Amino acid sequence: MAIIEVKIPSPGESITHVELFNWLVKDGEYVEKDTEIAELESDKATLMLVAYDSGKISFKAKEGDMLEVGSVACTIDTSVQPSKSEKTAVSDKSAETGDSPKSAKNTEIIESSKHVDQIKISESSKVTKPAETEEYKNETQEAKSDQTEFDKVKITPLAQKVMDLNDLSVEDVINGLRRLKREDVEVVLNANESPANKAQAPAAGLKKEVSRESKTERLSSLRRKLSERLVSVKNETAMLTTFNEVDMKPIMDIRKRNQAQFTEKHGIKLGIMSFFMKASSVALLEFPNVNSMIDGENLVTYDFTDISVAVSAPKGLMVPVVRNVESLGLAEIEKAIADLAEKARNGRLSIPEMTGGTFTITNGGVFGSMMSTPLINPPQSAILGMHNIIERPVAIDGQVVIRPMMYVALSYDHRVIDGKDSVSFLKRIKQLLENPTDILFGGSNGEKALLEL
Repeated sequence: MAIIEVKIPSPGESITHVELFNWLVKDGEYVEKDTEIAELESDKATLMLVAYDSGKISFKAKEGDMLEVGSVACTIDTSVQPSKSEKTAVSDKSAETGDSPKSAKNTEIIESSKHVDQIKISESSKVTKPAETEEYKNETQEAKSDQTEFDKVKITPLAQKVMDLNDLSVEDVINGLRRLKREDVEVVLNANESPANKAQAPAAGLKKEVSRESKTERLSSLRRKLSERLVSVKNETAMLTTFNEVDMKPIMDIRKRNQAQFTEKHGIKLGIMSFFMKASSVALLEFPNVNSMIDGENLVTYDFTDISVAVSAPKGLMVPVVRNVESLGLAEIEKAIADLAEKARNGRLSIPEMTGGTFTITNGGVFGSMMSTPLINPPQSAILGMHNIIERPVAIDGQVVIRPMMYVALSYDHRVIDGKDSVSFLKRIKQLLENPTDILFGGSNGEKALLEL
């Protein structure tokens, strides 16, 4: 018997303990090598615990336990082989993910051979036809009846493939099912109560069922730490917020004219966040106090711009960092944002990807926010808040016109940034966004640079 220990990995240098938030497999279950078996949470990020080898897993810790880095979370008995049902589950997963080319090839061969068999059967049936005796008719009728009954069973293409590989019929599968549980019935009930089905049902009026139920859930380490940080921002900084508005028509016109060509060349769509990040980078270098932070009794100012982007993830707000935005083009920024956002949604962000930012941008507009006062992301000194774009009447050159407008907000630590700098910084971002070509010329006026004035 070969028993291996699966130990808690280190998420980062400053982290000594993590919480075992959720087991993704069952105790005693057979797991494949490199399978994700548990979610671990620190006060900074979520990471996955992976099986070192294939075998039977045995838990040594339970959900909610705080475990020291290097401690044993579970063991795997590598001498145990999977049962038939577990093999089927593994082949099901391989077929779904396409991880096994050999398996896919074998499937093609099997499907091909079945096709040949079907042709042979079809040809032989033309030559020899069973005698249509009364017994034969009854059997045929009974088979047709069963077939009609099982025709109502919905089968996914993947399930059908597994059934074909194991020579199973729908009847075999149904007869081999476990007894129905409450959860199975509730799945059907919930499906029947879908919006589409409700729309077909007769109107029940405005009266709703009375409910007094409540649900209690354990806060994750990440959520608890986030709560502490949000409260500390209010208590430990002199936070103020200044507002302005941006005419988004120039940026929207650029995107409309160049979206197809941009997507074809760079393989990603041109959004508006890259414009905001690039404009912020230019403005941050012009107003270094906004790109600084307090370290004890010292003020640290940076000559680079590492901009954090707030991303809403299932486990809470994540703020990954795009490094050296001042040296990136719009396509590079868009790709970096997409990559970090995907990792955030899947809980794959590493500690280095979430630390070290000098400024933050958050976009409440994606949720429909018209205006807000974003909270500073410590130890940074400022955060820019974007909001939704709304067509509004505005006065331009003495004429009232309809323009796509966005309110922007800058929350800042007044201990570091004076009111004059904060207002001027936000106004500079407005100028750059309303004249996007100015960004290309390092913040100077694009038209004057072109004319060498």
